[in-house]
Amino acid sequence: MIPSADPSQVDSTAHIIQVALTPVFLLSGIATLLNVFSTRHARIADQVEKLADRIAERPGDQARLRDLRRRSLALDVAVVIAALGGVAICGAVLTLFLGTLRDAAVASLLFSLFGAAIVCTLASLTAFAVEMMLASRTVRSEVAERQDEEGERSR
Repeated sequence: MIPSADPSQVDSTAHIIQVALTPVFLLSGIATLLNVFSTRHARIADQVEKLADRIAERPGDQARLRDLRRRSLALDVAVVIAALGGVAICGAVLTLFLGTLRDAAVASLLFSLFGAAIVCTLASLTAFAVEMMLASRTVRSEVAERQDEEGERSR
């Protein structure tokens, strides 16, 4: 015969698994952010390679490379902070499985890890917003430069 499980133990385990799923959804969101950051990094790398081939052709290329470097640094910060947020989420899930929510030390650790994950995610989004603003500024200055060149040619 199969021994019957204690219903309270099954309910407790099911509750812990349910609670652990909430941080996992946040982890999925962080993974999506990291994918976006990675794609933007690749685009910056492509632009740097293109500029490196023609660095002496236009005087504005040096300034554009500096802008791309700043964008790359902002994305680096976003990636590192998002990764730390993911680590904190994994720590929160691990804490749920290793401890009990009734224990004050485990509860405060869980609260701290989940809070750190939220703060890291917010910080990575802020760094990403900075990179987006740098990208927009670069695009606007490039458009203005080309419009000026076209205006000079038409005269």
